[in-house]
Parts: sequence; C-alpha cells; structure tokens
Amino acid sequence: MAVTEAARTEVLRAEEAAATDTTGGTVAAGRAAQELGLKRGEFELAVHLGIVRTTAEQAGGRPRVGREEIHRLRSEGGFPDAVRERVRTVGTAEGARLLGISPVRFTRLARAGCITPVTSYLNRYRAVVWLYLAQEVLGFAARAPQLLAGNSPVWMRARLDAGTDWRARNWRAQRIERLLSRTEDPWRRAAVLAGALDAVQLAEVVEDPYERAYLAKVRPEPVFGPPGSVVARETMAQLMEADDPDEILWRRINLIMELDGARASRQAPRPGDDHRPVPVTDSDPGPASDPGTEPLLDPAPGLLARLGLKRRVTGRRTVGNGLPAKTVE
Repeated sequence: MAVTEAARTEVLRAEEAAATDTTGGTVAAGRAAQELGLKRGEFELAVHLGIVRTTAEQAGGRPRVGREEIHRLRSEGGFPDAVRERVRTVGTAEGARLLGISPVRFTRLARAGCITPVTSYLNRYRAVVWLYLAQEVLGFAARAPQLLAGNSPVWMRARLDAGTDWRARNWRAQRIERLLSRTEDPWRRAAVLAGALDAVQLAEVVEDPYERAYLAKVRPEPVFGPPGSVVARETMAQLMEADDPDEILWRRINLIMELDGARASRQAPRPGDDHRPVPVTDSDPGPASDPGTEPLLDPAPGLLARLGLKRRVTGRRTVGNGLPAKTVE
C-alpha cells in the first residue's frame, strides 16, 4: 500500500512539473483552470471572452496562462464565484425563465438575431444545443423590454416567416471578431477568416496550396485542442462555415484583403524553406492617389475579379453523412 501511495505521489509531482513552465512563469491550461476553480468549458469560454489572458501562442502550440494572471484573478473580489458568473451560460429554458417569457418566445428572439449564442454542444441525439451568456441575456432584457411582451415587430415577424435563423451566423461573427482581437499576426488573422469558408470556397480564394496549408497550420485551436469525437469535430467545422450567400461573399472579401497584408509581410513557407519570414516587396506599387481624394470602393486591386465565384452559392451545407446538421430549439 505504501509503495502504491508513493508511486501515486511521484506521478502527481511529475504531472505538476510538466504542467508548469518555471522558466516562463506560465502554466498549462488544465492547471490554470484548476487553480481558478473553473471547469474545462468555463475556462475555455473565459479565455475566448478575454476574461483570462493567455500568452502568445506558437504555431501548433496551445496557449498558456501566466502566474501573474492567475494571481490577478484570484485576488479579485468575489473569487471564484465572480469569475464563474461572468462565464455562466443558459439554454433556452433557463434563459426564458430569466426573462420571464416562454421558451417559444425566447427561441423566436434568438432565431431573429436579438440574442446571440456564445457556445453550443451536441445532445444525445447529435443535435446542436445553443447556449447564451446569462449576463448578455439579462442585458438584452434591460435594452429591449418591449420585445418581451406583446406582438413582435414587423421586421421580426418577416424574418421568422421567411424561415430565417440568425443564431449560427451571429455566433460565427462574434467568434471571428474575438479571435481576430487576440492576434496581430496577419497570417493568423487570415487563418481565422479562412475558417469561415468551406474547402471549395477557400480553394477559389486561395489558389496556392502551400498558402492553404500554412493557413491550416496557424489557425487558432481551442485551448484544450479540438473536440474529441469525430461528430463533434465535424459539427464544429460545419458551424464555423458561412452558409448564406451574402455572408459568404463578405467573408471572401475580408479574406482577400487580409491575405494581401499577410503576403506583404512574409511568404507562406514552401518545401525546403528554412521557415524564416521572407519579406515581400511590391515591384509595381501602381499609380499614387491624389491627396485629398476618396479611396476607391475596391480596396484591393482587382477585388471583384479575384472574388470570381466559380460555383453557385447556396445556403445549404452538409456534413459527415451528407445530411444537414440539426439544431434543437
């Protein structure tokens, strides 16, 4: 028994040593979550919302948390409940109770784009269940109490009658903006935008396969890595992809503009490169604009031509077995 306990102690010490980077003063995500009293999902959400600041991520690596950041959060008033409250999420039923409305009305508000989900999970039927920040739900009630009772406004009824569901689209937009706010590296920013396009759309915008491979390499991953199951990974990939024609066009435009900046900063690595950044110079800067004139509507040379939609864009996507992903109310 003594030998077993001693072995267990050694394992715990080894795990602690592996989780802590004494030279950099940082700890791994799992250790940081434990010290902050947060569950895995709560910690991931706290990082995504900027509540917990992480160190700069290396390509292919996971973000780490500095000891000073942990001490800062632990020293705040109301710890740990205050941190947990900021990442508390509610589903449709609990959100409706917070607002004093029916779950049906809550779902209508969310589908119309009034309330934006912050995360989701798959239930046992492999259907997407959206979750909302409790604080944001209460904030919506304070901003728009008129939408909680009585008849819905005309614009809202028109959206719902047309079968519109803004939950996934608004979640994508919010997620992309938060990921972009966490990095200044142009290739990583382009990688965030590339994640909103399916493989065919991406190949049309980024024709160079080496650039596509580099975008996939530097694309930010969840703090604890990608979801474990194949179904979860497929569903997350599907939810991240724009599925409405105007949204797809907007993402393509933004990716093209971000790629121009990335290519100007350095080239994507090629086989045999030493992986050092290679600055790119523009041999033909084009005609200088006159001072005081307004910029052209096309912010990138030949933008409309470069968009070149080579296939018809529809609002229907498939994943895994070829069936559209389900969403529960």
